[in-house]
Amino acid sequence: MSVFRTKSIESSMASAEEADHKLKRTLSALDLTVFGIGVIIGAGIFTVAGKAAQAYAGPSVVFSFVLGAVVCGLAALCYAEFASTVPIAGSAYTFSYATLGELIAWIIGWDLLLELMLGASVVAQGWSTYLVTLLKQLGVAWPAAVGPGSHFDLPAFVLVAALTLLIAKGIKESMRVNLVLVALKLFIVLFVIVAGAFFVNRDNWTPFIPPSQPGKAAAGLSTPLIQLISGMTPATFGVMGIMSAAALVFFAYIGFDVVATTAEEARNPQRDLPRGIIGSLVICTVLYMAVALVLTGMQKYSEIDPKAALANAFVHIGKDGFATVIAAGAVAGLTTVVLTLLIGATRVTFAMSRDNLLPSGLGRTNPRTGTPVRLTLIIGAVVALTASLTPIGTLEEMVNIGTLTAFLLVSLAVPILRKRRPDLKRSFKVPGNPWVPWLSALACFYLVLNLSVETWIRFVVWMALGFLIYFTYSRSHSNVGRGVDEGRAQEAPEVVGER
Repeated sequence: MSVFRTKSIESSMASAEEADHKLKRTLSALDLTVFGIGVIIGAGIFTVAGKAAQAYAGPSVVFSFVLGAVVCGLAALCYAEFASTVPIAGSAYTFSYATLGELIAWIIGWDLLLELMLGASVVAQGWSTYLVTLLKQLGVAWPAAVGPGSHFDLPAFVLVAALTLLIAKGIKESMRVNLVLVALKLFIVLFVIVAGAFFVNRDNWTPFIPPSQPGKAAAGLSTPLIQLISGMTPATFGVMGIMSAAALVFFAYIGFDVVATTAEEARNPQRDLPRGIIGSLVICTVLYMAVALVLTGMQKYSEIDPKAALANAFVHIGKDGFATVIAAGAVAGLTTVVLTLLIGATRVTFAMSRDNLLPSGLGRTNPRTGTPVRLTLIIGAVVALTASLTPIGTLEEMVNIGTLTAFLLVSLAVPILRKRRPDLKRSFKVPGNPWVPWLSALACFYLVLNLSVETWIRFVVWMALGFLIYFTYSRSHSNVGRGVDEGRAQEAPEVVGER
C-alpha cells in the first residue's frame, strides 16, 4: 500500500487497449503541431508582450522571449522523450506514475487540472472581452448585464459550451475546426509583423536595453516568494528587467505540454509527438520575437498600452482599421486556446479515471465518437460555470504555478526512467542527460520562486484538497494498489504506431 508504488510502462500500454477506455489514433504530425500552435499563441502575444516591454524590459523584451523559450525548450525536450517512449494519454501524470510513484503522479495530475481548467476559464473570459470589443468596433452593442465583468458572462459560457460539444463529438472534428482557426490566427500574426514593419522607427529601439532602475517593491501577499526569502530589491530594465520580463512572458508559452496529453490519439507517436511538441514551440518563439521587435519599433516602449498593445500600436500610427483586424484575430486565436485546454483537461482526467484514481465510469469512451463523452461534459460544465460566474482574473498566476510544478517533476523523472528502464525503446532522447533535465528543473524552480506569496498560499490550499481526495478515495481504489494491473504487462504491445 505504499503511496510511491509505480505503474509499469507495459501495464500502461495495455490499459490503452481496453475496449471501454480506448481512444482513436487519428492525429498526424501536422495535427499535433497545429494543436500546439493553437494553444501557445493566445493571450500572450496579444497582451503579455506589451506589458513586459512597457514595465520591465523595453525593446530587449525580445531577449526575454528567448529566455522563456529556452526554459520551455528544456522542458519540451523532456516531454518529447517521455511522450514518444510512453505514448499514453495523461501527459506528465502518466510519465510520473511510471517513475516517481502514485502519490507524485496524483500531485501532477491535480496540478495539470489546475493549469488546464483554470487556464481555459481565464482565456474564455479574455475571449469574451475581445468579442465585445470587436462587436463594438463593428457597431454592435453587447448588453452589459450579460457581458464581461457582469454577474453572468454569457459569451464566455456559450464559447465553452459550444467547444465542449465539439470535443465530445470527436477529436478529428475538433482538429479540423482548430486547423481553420489557427490558420486565421497565424494570418493575423503575420499581418501584424509585415504591416507593422513598414511603420518601424529605429529610434524607438534606442536604447535597446534601457538602463536599470529600482523597481516598485511589492507589499504583503503580492510579494514574490524569492524577494521575501532573499530580501533583494526588485529592479526593472537592464539585465534584471530582462529576467523579470522572462518570468512574465513564460505565460505566453504555456500549452506545448498539452500536446503530450493527446499521445494516445497520435497515429505514429514515437515520430510525431517530438515533432509536434518541439516544432510548435520553435514556430511560436520566432513569431513572438518578430512581434516584439515590431511592437517596440512602432511605438516607444514607455508609451505602450499594456492592455491592448498590438491594437493600440496601430491606433497610435493612425491605422484604426488595422486594430479591428487584430481584434478579430484575437477572437479566433483565443478560441483555439480554450479548445486545446479543454481537450487537455479531459485527457488528463481520462487517464486518472482509467487508473481508478478517479471513478472509472467517468472515463468510459463512447464507441461511436471514441471520446470520453461523460467526462468531457463534466469538465466543460465546470469550466463554463467558472468562466461565466467567477471573477478569476486575479488567479492567472495559479496557471503558472501548476504548469511549472509539472515541468519540474517531469524534468526530474527523465534521468530516473533512464536509470530504471534502460531497455525501453526511445525514438527521441534528451541530449546531455542528466544535466539538461536537471537544468530544466532548476530553471522551472527559479521561475516558481518569482510567483507571489498569495499564489503559493492558494496553491497549498488546492494541494490540500487534492491530498484529501487521494487519501480518502484514490489510494484505496487504485488499480495498481488492488493488483488489477498485474496481468497487463504480458498483454502490452511492444510497439505503438509505426517507427
